[in-house]
Amino acid sequence: MGHKGHIRHGSLQFWPRKRAEKILPSANLKSLNKTETGLLGFIGYKVGMISVYVKDISSTSLTKGQKITIPATVVEFPTIKILSVRFYKNRKVVYEILNYNIDKEIKRKIKIPKNNSSISKDLIIKKIEEFNKDNYDDLKIIAYSQVKKTVIKKNPDIIEIILGGSKEDKINFVKENLTKEINVREFSKNENIKKGLIDIRGVSTGRGFQGSTKRFGLKLRFHKSEKGVRGAGSGGPWHPARVDFTQPKAGQLGYFSRTINGGKILMIENIKEKDINPKSGFNRYGIIKNDYALIHGSIMGPPKRQLLFTAPVRISKNQSKKIMNLLRQDEITNIK
Repeated sequence: MGHKGHIRHGSLQFWPRKRAEKILPSANLKSLNKTETGLLGFIGYKVGMISVYVKDISSTSLTKGQKITIPATVVEFPTIKILSVRFYKNRKVVYEILNYNIDKEIKRKIKIPKNNSSISKDLIIKKIEEFNKDNYDDLKIIAYSQVKKTVIKKNPDIIEIILGGSKEDKINFVKENLTKEINVREFSKNENIKKGLIDIRGVSTGRGFQGSTKRFGLKLRFHKSEKGVRGAGSGGPWHPARVDFTQPKAGQLGYFSRTINGGKILMIENIKEKDINPKSGFNRYGIIKNDYALIHGSIMGPPKRQLLFTAPVRISKNQSKKIMNLLRQDEITNIK
């Protein structure tokens, strides 16, 4: 009987395996249901992992009715503000209106014309209303996080966020929140997020330059093997005389842009209403000062990593119902 073996692990779906171009990835949400009004994305910061004590009320579970401990990731959500409004025509930006009433931290990061620094809110809204609705197909906002309210840093992160609803709904949302601080409660009004589903986009923890065994999970060869134990036994045939790109080679490991589809939200709370801070703060992060969420399982990246949370793109018929039965928020009894 032949020996069952393999030359590599690691999916070729993620190719090339190189460092991400930017720390906060963009979201391509063409297939997202945009009928709901309001924000469809938000910026959060990974805090760390904890254990959550819950009651399993799923009808088909082996632990039905029992108290179980599950892993969860804590994410802090400082408020965000609108930096600018973009109008799109045929997927291209045709017009952009900058909000000059912004924080001094963002003015240090981008160049703002000094002669326009005192434009009032009413004048900006007038500019938005005067733009002809027939000249654009879609409306998006550029938002920045008020990360200065956390213990991480002062330099804000900027990301483009799509809005749901009709053109009138999007315009009304911009006019209402142009100078306001938008919290995660505004984002969590989405029906699918209320059911406990969310998509997470971020960059994984960087590992630097690594060998093929750690990078692709190759099995260690016999200890007397020629040319080393930690590596592939063969790089392919003599003919065709080339090394194919599918061969496991050393290179970059980690710091890759990844997406988690259908993450499970356990709860979204304010730190003043339900304080989960340890006495000495979270390891490698510190103390939470804003709204936070508990996400079932692990999330890519180290503590303090900025992440983009969006409304879920793919939802099965029974997925949201199953999540709500398994991890109902009022059944969470203890957090460690």
